Amino acid sequence: MPVILIFLCGFVLQKVFNLDIKPISTLAVYLLLPFLVFDTFYTTPLDLSFYYIFISSVLIMAALIITGVILCRVLKYGRGDINAFLLSTIFPNSGNYGIPIALFAFGKQGVVYAMPLMICHAVLMGIVGIYIAADGQGGAKAAIRTVLKQPLNYAIIPAVFLQKFQIHIPVNFLKSIELISGTAIPVVMIILGMQLANVTVRKMNWRGISLVTFVRLILSPIVAYLICLGFPIDHLLRNVIVVMAAMPGAANTTLYAIQFNAKPQFVSSSTLITTILSILSLTVLLNII
Repeated sequence: MPVILIFLCGFVLQKVFNLDIKPISTLAVYLLLPFLVFDTFYTTPLDLSFYYIFISSVLIMAALIITGVILCRVLKYGRGDINAFLLSTIFPNSGNYGIPIALFAFGKQGVVYAMPLMICHAVLMGIVGIYIAADGQGGAKAAIRTVLKQPLNYAIIPAVFLQKFQIHIPVNFLKSIELISGTAIPVVMIILGMQLANVTVRKMNWRGISLVTFVRLILSPIVAYLICLGFPIDHLLRNVIVVMAAMPGAANTTLYAIQFNAKPQFVSSSTLITTILSILSLTVLLNII
């Protein structure tokens, strides 16, 4: 409910004022998200479980990309449609949605595992997600240049270095970083709500959204479970990875779709529908595991 209410705030704002979303998405991509990434890496210790989490996240994403490309080729999707489909399916909403679910379902230890997962997903979205979103604007070279221009990718190394060697940032500077990073997720969710206000229900691609829903909410946790069987990880970590893989589409993907004009209406519609239907799918999954 809190997630839906924040989407609704953005929806109502856009309906009333009909704002230009692009400058707001630029603010989020080039300022808010880099601060969020830096703050997260600076405050989260990296241990052996993190590396298992990172490897499994990469493998899950790779499996979903391969599956998505095959499905899109079978359905004869164009390049732009393939990119929008991949944006909608390969990245879960592991932050503002996944963390609370992990807390309620598995307790504090679940959050200990869920936080590194959120970090991995943020990093992968900042690299692979931006590459996919920008691919339609000029091919692979242009997409790579776009990825290299993203400041959030350069926030990781200094944050890890400071955390690893226990170099403390002065309190006043740290408070500023935390204030800016704390606004990132709500602003991204509000942008998604604003984008949804521009979507016409009658023009929704329900066939494509249905396929996205199947891949995101059903196929993704199955893939995650099978991949986890190949790692020497404990039962709780496996369950957290599976549940996080079953989250609806990430709100950040809508942000990138708007920023790089990668069919934002389809991506935002997919995010909304998977978010609503995940109430049922996650309930079933949590009762199974």
